[in-house]
Amino acid sequence: MKNGKLIFHYQLSIINYKNMGHHTLKIFSCRNSWPLAEKIAASYRTTLGESACIDFNDGEYQPSFNETIRGCTVFIVQSTFPPADNLMELLLMIDAARRASAHKVVAVIPYFGWARQDRKDRPRVSIGANSWQTCSKPPE
Repeated sequence: MKNGKLIFHYQLSIINYKNMGHHTLKIFSCRNSWPLAEKIAASYRTTLGESACIDFNDGEYQPSFNETIRGCTVFIVQSTFPPADNLMELLLMIDAARRASAHKVVAVIPYFGWARQDRKDRPRVSIGANSWQTCSKPPE
């Protein structure tokens, strides 16, 4: 951030953002990171992919993709600032992308809320960053 403005640097000569090899690149956002995701997509001269999130009466939600992502490289933008629902929504979007046969799923996390919990600094404590990694890791 410089003078209160976000600065995006990119080089189109290094990455062909529309077609990474044989895989189309698509950028999506979860609900709480739309402004940043739109700026990222605009900097690559593209638009955000269409997605939705259905809210249920009991507080649950179900994110989904409204376009095909089969064989695509999918970028999902979401910060994990409180509440923890932001992290859960990101995990559900990653799972939906895998189940929709995306070639590759990349989580773009501008703010990772558990970054300070990356090592054990005293006995009998959890390592939050490691727990998140375990949850987001693809099954073998």
